[in-house]
Amino acid sequence: MTMHRLISILTILTVTFLLTSALASCSGTAAPDILTTSTILADVTRNVVGERLSVGSLLPIGTDPHSYQPTPQDTAQISESKVLVINGADYEHFLEPLLANVDGERTLIEASTGLRLRSDAENGNASDPHLWLDPNNMIGYVENIRDGLEQFDPASAEMYRTNTRTYITHLEELDAWINQQIAQIPPERRLLVTNHEAFGYFAERYGFTVVGTVIESFSSDASPSAQQMAALVDQIKLYEAPAIFLDASDNPSLARQIAAETGVKVVTDLHLESLTEGAPAATYIEMMKYNVTKIIEALQ
Repeated sequence: MTMHRLISILTILTVTFLLTSALASCSGTAAPDILTTSTILADVTRNVVGERLSVGSLLPIGTDPHSYQPTPQDTAQISESKVLVINGADYEHFLEPLLANVDGERTLIEASTGLRLRSDAENGNASDPHLWLDPNNMIGYVENIRDGLEQFDPASAEMYRTNTRTYITHLEELDAWINQQIAQIPPERRLLVTNHEAFGYFAERYGFTVVGTVIESFSSDASPSAQQMAALVDQIKLYEAPAIFLDASDNPSLARQIAAETGVKVVTDLHLESLTEGAPAATYIEMMKYNVTKIIEALQ
């Protein structure tokens, strides 16, 4: 083998190695320090940790946690994580079999710890997990995440406290902004019909009446009876509710059947359970502002 050919081969191998390393780095294959169960929790957690730790979401963007089917890759991600942040309040049913099969130890942070839960006495006292749709509850999430991270990484506690204070200010500003926007709608027009029972905390905070839901459950992974559908049609007509609001991941077929009988609009592009890749809901705050804007447009 000539020296020229040897140099050529070594050059090719070097370039190949560098390209492979660069691609691996760009693809984000390294396991995050903190794993959250949703993109919403990932965004909020990033606001607490800043650049100190990497954060990833177990569920991809656009996924409905109520109907999510876990994969073997999920088990591997949890096993590699150092901190796992969950919503709690019986939200992540898919997580139970995963946690039973993961290796290693990690800090578990339940974001909804200590917050008041809405429950449904007619549905076995099931808890409503959608606390994040009230920014004041999200303040409690942020404080719980901060407390958990301080235990995991005491050396960075002051930074976590500073970041938390800053983000809470943004959440308080969001709450004030929502109140200003909602003031545009007369109280008698503040009527919500939704796919499933997700807007309870939002409605309580901002003075809405939930007229009814297509699916009478805190989970979208359920099916209504013909009697429930007929009752919802009657409620919409009684209250003269102008719209049915759906998450972008919801199947709109039942809502459209009801709309055909009642003449209401169907808003199919809210983002309640997941953020989006870029606009309109790249962050929790952007998600809330987008949803409020869509609701106001439909009710005015």
